[in-house]
Amino acid sequence: MGHCHIDSAWLWPYDETKRKCARSWASTLQLMEDYEDFTFVCSQAQQFDWVKTNYPGLYSRLKEQVKRGRFIPVGGTWVEMDGNLPSGEAFIRQFLYGQKFFKEEFGIQCKEFWLPDTFGYSAQLPQVMQAAGIQRFLTQKLSWSLINKFPHNTFHWQGIDGTSCLAHFPPADNYNSELQVQELLKTSTNQKDKGRVNHGIMLFGHGDGGGGPKEDMLERYERLKNCDGIPKVCMSNPTQFFEIIEKESSANLCTWVGELYLELHQGTFTTQAMIKKMNRKLEFLLQHVELFQSVGCMQGVIDKYPSDVLDRLWKQLLLNQFHDVLPGSCTNQVVVDALTLYDDIEIAGNSLLQKAVEALVQPAKSFVVCNTNSWKRSEVVTLKTSTGEDQPGGGKRQKSSLKTARDNEGNTLAFVEVPSLGISPLTSPDEIPERVTIENTSDGHILLQNGIIAATIDRNGRVHSMKCIRSDREAVRTSAETNHYGNQFVMFDDIPLFWDAWDVMDYHLETRKPIVSSTSCVILDQSDLRCSIIVKLNISSKSCIEQIISLDMGCPYLKFSTKVDWHENHKFLKVEFPMNVRAVNATYEIQFGHLQRPTHRNTSWDSARYEVVGHKWADLSEYGWGVALLNDCKYGHSCHENVLSLSLLRSPKSPDPDADMGRHEFAYALFPHEGTFQDAGVIQGAYDINKPLMSYHGNIDQPISFFEVDNPAVIIETVKKGESTNSVVLRIYEAFGGQAKANVKTSLAINRFVRCNIMEEFNQEDVVTIQDGCIQVSLKPFEFQSIMVYLD
Repeated sequence: MGHCHIDSAWLWPYDETKRKCARSWASTLQLMEDYEDFTFVCSQAQQFDWVKTNYPGLYSRLKEQVKRGRFIPVGGTWVEMDGNLPSGEAFIRQFLYGQKFFKEEFGIQCKEFWLPDTFGYSAQLPQVMQAAGIQRFLTQKLSWSLINKFPHNTFHWQGIDGTSCLAHFPPADNYNSELQVQELLKTSTNQKDKGRVNHGIMLFGHGDGGGGPKEDMLERYERLKNCDGIPKVCMSNPTQFFEIIEKESSANLCTWVGELYLELHQGTFTTQAMIKKMNRKLEFLLQHVELFQSVGCMQGVIDKYPSDVLDRLWKQLLLNQFHDVLPGSCTNQVVVDALTLYDDIEIAGNSLLQKAVEALVQPAKSFVVCNTNSWKRSEVVTLKTSTGEDQPGGGKRQKSSLKTARDNEGNTLAFVEVPSLGISPLTSPDEIPERVTIENTSDGHILLQNGIIAATIDRNGRVHSMKCIRSDREAVRTSAETNHYGNQFVMFDDIPLFWDAWDVMDYHLETRKPIVSSTSCVILDQSDLRCSIIVKLNISSKSCIEQIISLDMGCPYLKFSTKVDWHENHKFLKVEFPMNVRAVNATYEIQFGHLQRPTHRNTSWDSARYEVVGHKWADLSEYGWGVALLNDCKYGHSCHENVLSLSLLRSPKSPDPDADMGRHEFAYALFPHEGTFQDAGVIQGAYDINKPLMSYHGNIDQPISFFEVDNPAVIIETVKKGESTNSVVLRIYEAFGGQAKANVKTSLAINRFVRCNIMEEFNQEDVVTIQDGCIQVSLKPFEFQSIMVYLD
């Protein structure tokens, strides 16, 4: 199959990619005139859309060859995105917008997921693929693994929920072949599933920067297709290939369970921290907008749902999830372009969000508080105003019972209760937790406690002790000899062998240097609602850290709000927490679930995972006890024995010599817990730190929950308007890793619902009439469901 892998951005900006697509595809279409059996596969709906907009004549010719089955759209996604870092909902939108484009433009839906060149593959992808109508998968990137060779070319890949797809890795280990004899021979000698499979795909054509197949390649094909001594060659397409495998070999194939981990390019979990921060922030922002705009439309207070604007913003966000942009393996010009798109998303998204909330409440100088998580929250909220303007606005418990204070910036703090996926006036919970206290200890340390946890911090901001007060269990295991403390910043030399922005090698772990040069440590906040200290550290003569360590009333975790002024050269900054836990596996959140990875290095497969990806939290637990590390914008993690580390910043110099230079802000938190992390609320706590309560001027008569669920294992991830119907779609998933039943309740006037796929397709006979606004759901471990609900 002809192929032309074009990076949507890499060593060139998006605008140049538009021209690359035109040049490459014009050449391909011309070759189709000269070689009648030549077929060509092409992914990424975004690139088709660029050509449609900028080169309409070329696009008309392309559509004609699509009809003839020779120019073949594949993949089903908006771009060939990173396979680890996007959220579960972002994965879904990649397929939604990609499949929707191909169906509207060509009348087809892709049957294969095409992602040859990304840096590892989430164990949740098989379920997302199946929900988009795809059960076949092609990549080759795992052939790049440095240490262990992946044992299969054609196999069944099973995700964390049990969903499987048919996967194929072209045995030539290349997506840019030139139809050379030695490449054809490799497809036979490198076939790892001999005896089970007799077929393999060869993708030929210049790629990465485009170009595609050339005349000399097709001339070689004409000579080699009937040549003795080499594998038999024929021009084909993905459907023909996978149908042959399904017919002849499917029952005999091996199964690989879990993530497809690439033993290379682990630095992409951390490089270009600002891109990663904005990605996480804006994934949630667009979901917030969809929630309140959808509810406003259903209640009749918003006339028109902003579908066109939201589609544009989502597509911009999805474009920036391309596998050389979100991972940070691109030039500075691409970074500038990506940040410009993020600025547009943030400005437009915040405007839509504010308008939606204002439509749902009454104008007032008092405050309402919005909760975008699917559980009731009682916590401290920051109000950006003076205390004199802080009025409850008609809540059931008036200001006399509302606990308030001032923070160090003069903002009002209030301890409030807000219902699930809802809006509330400033309302106090029935029970007020114990106040927070802070004091200097006799040994020069600082003690923070709130009745739930107690933390002892030294003048370098390091955690010497952290206990759950009820059980008197210690969370950290310190060592003065090796400088192992909680919240210990450490620097590593970071000089990869091959790819600067992409790679972090295992030998960097041998260069650990603790940062212990504090310049100041003072108490910052000291109120019943929040106590905090601010610590300043020098990393080097060029770089420094400023960190606020805070504890809030009723909060089960200690928060570290961090600013770094970073000007290093081939250095890697991490923060370590030596846990008082004995466990052979650590648990990391991924999309719509979590998985475990070893904390030991027994085998080469274990030791190769010295740097791994996690989303909002990671946890190290033994029976009945554990400690979790939450974060608001980081992805790189590592855990060896009892030391759990969060990767913060890198400083590669190629392809962007200024990568990560400048100021950064991020937050993480330490969450000790009794029992399992599921029952202790770690998953909910990680959502809370990423989606803080939002305050707006306005008034509402009483708290209102638009949707709630009665099982903590079931999370409502998304509420959005239906793509083509007058409905609202809920995305829910099972988060604990077990079968779950739940009732989803709503205050909105809905009368029927139906389960649909992520393309929002369903059978009319499956529509269910409901009463009392309650939907019963049943989910398998880590299963997500899309539920379409209709108004009366």
